[in-house]
Amino acid sequence: MKILILRFSSIGDIVLTTPVVRCLKVQLPDVEIHFATKPQYAGILESNPHINKVINLQGSVYAFAKTLRTEKYDAVVDLHSNLRTRLLRSLMSGVPFSVFRKQNMRKWLLVKKFTRKPCEHVVFRYLETVKNLGVQYDGKGLDFFYKESEVTDLPAPPFIAYAIGGTWATKRMPENKIEELIESSQLQWVLLGDAHDAKLGDPLAARFPDKVTNLCGKLTLEQSAQVIAKAEKVVTHDTGLMHIAAALQKHILSIWGNTTPDFGMGPFLPESAISKPILAETTGLSCRPCSKIGFNTCPQGHFDCMQKQSAAEISRLLKQL
Repeated sequence: MKILILRFSSIGDIVLTTPVVRCLKVQLPDVEIHFATKPQYAGILESNPHINKVINLQGSVYAFAKTLRTEKYDAVVDLHSNLRTRLLRSLMSGVPFSVFRKQNMRKWLLVKKFTRKPCEHVVFRYLETVKNLGVQYDGKGLDFFYKESEVTDLPAPPFIAYAIGGTWATKRMPENKIEELIESSQLQWVLLGDAHDAKLGDPLAARFPDKVTNLCGKLTLEQSAQVIAKAEKVVTHDTGLMHIAAALQKHILSIWGNTTPDFGMGPFLPESAISKPILAETTGLSCRPCSKIGFNTCPQGHFDCMQKQSAAEISRLLKQL
């Protein structure tokens, strides 16, 4: 049996699909799994032993569908469910497919405060798409596989890895709050993120030269995963590295701003995990959540969801991990 999985982006969303990949591979005899994604995300999957082939999304949808038709798939599992994947499925007529539930209406109701009922975690919704194949969740959480490479300039353990990034500014703690957190702690901190995040990491490392190592923009994603694997604990915003930390079964403290775990995208650990992730949130705000994704600036102008985070409380919670 040959199965195609569709999930084109992004880092966290792709990591969250890995239970589907593993359960298919382990529970279906002689299954061959192909995974189609954008070229910039292919590296997340290339070391995964459960995937036989990673296919890069290139060219027009029509040309891509023509390429896929030559593979003669027995089933298509659409874990993206957008306009492009719908068109792609229509161009692969005759191939059975299943599509995951996005629950966008539920998220809209949460944003508009018409409901407080949380969304089911996206991992379970992904897994629903393969129930018709007799596949069930195995309780083992997420996967993230990577090739070892040298990472220099790390402090001696123990240290805290802090993923300071986030696609949207309203998902990230502002510099003054991160300063408060580091100042309130006696721990060593390693900052992780992309080149954009280095603009925040550099001044933090300059202010706390004995506490902070800034590796933002200096590492590949696989190297960032290696740092997370070596860290005693992980502090993270609502970002892709949070899901990698969960896949590596780390002690996680996640800090939430304008978004909420109620959207079904919180840290997902295996059933056997020794500790549960700790969530740092500013509760009781009438404006939160203000979006299912995020904004470049707070729509209300005050950014209370992050500015009212207590550095002392986060430090206290860290000690509980």
